[in-house]
Amino acid sequence: MTTPTLITVAPTGAESAKADVPALPVTLDELVLTAKECAAIGAAVIHVHIRDDEAKPTLDPGRLRDTVAALRDGTDLIVQLSTGGAVTDPEAARLAVLDAGPDMASCTMGTLNFGDDVFLNRWEFIVDLHTRMQERGIVPEYEIFDLGHLTALQRLLGRHGLPAGGHVHVDFVMGVPGGMPGTAEALVACRQAVRDLPEGATFSATGIGRSAIPVMLASLATGGHLRVGMEDTVTYAKGQPVESNMQLVARAVGLAQIAQRPPLTPTDARQLLGIRR
Repeated sequence: MTTPTLITVAPTGAESAKADVPALPVTLDELVLTAKECAAIGAAVIHVHIRDDEAKPTLDPGRLRDTVAALRDGTDLIVQLSTGGAVTDPEAARLAVLDAGPDMASCTMGTLNFGDDVFLNRWEFIVDLHTRMQERGIVPEYEIFDLGHLTALQRLLGRHGLPAGGHVHVDFVMGVPGGMPGTAEALVACRQAVRDLPEGATFSATGIGRSAIPVMLASLATGGHLRVGMEDTVTYAKGQPVESNMQLVARAVGLAQIAQRPPLTPTDARQLLGIRR
């Protein structure tokens, strides 16, 4: 039997500017339209960053609540909010993301250099985020930027218990300057380490920029799942800008079908991840 593929779309992020990437969805209407397009061709999860009226990254609580409501009203996608925000966002604002009541939220498992910046994730903050999600029934996706982050996750689960829903799911974010490279070798090393997590743990992989295709192929070949989107890459091929998030999801779906691992529906994805409406 084949293992279906969980496909997550990360449509916006906090790094690219709308002026540089005109196709980037930054308004609520643009985000909902993108979500509908991507759901129609095989995405099951949407990983969400939001922007303000000037298209700058924001963690405004009202906008986050409105975004969750609109995505739930317009699609059946699993709504996963980023608690990473932008590297300059304070911890209190990142924790307050949970007040919007998403199905899932990201939980980055350590500090790293992020290009020329520092993406700070103190141990106490990670624990606070993890336990608040447990209390609220929000399922985490543990974001892994380097191999040591998996060791930190083992420590977290050993001291503070399983996440809401009981299922451990991680996302390998690969190719960030300052994190692990976006290579098959790095993915295989992480894949081996996943075996030290609780039984049944699953993983997705995200290739930043030019590492997108190698990471997708390696993840599919090793039983993993996929995250794609304009948060992670704005170039479809050399000299060819991405036209839409749907274009990236379509490529991921095509590769999953070639691997004989068709996309999971949102309903089946909820069952896999332990998400309860």
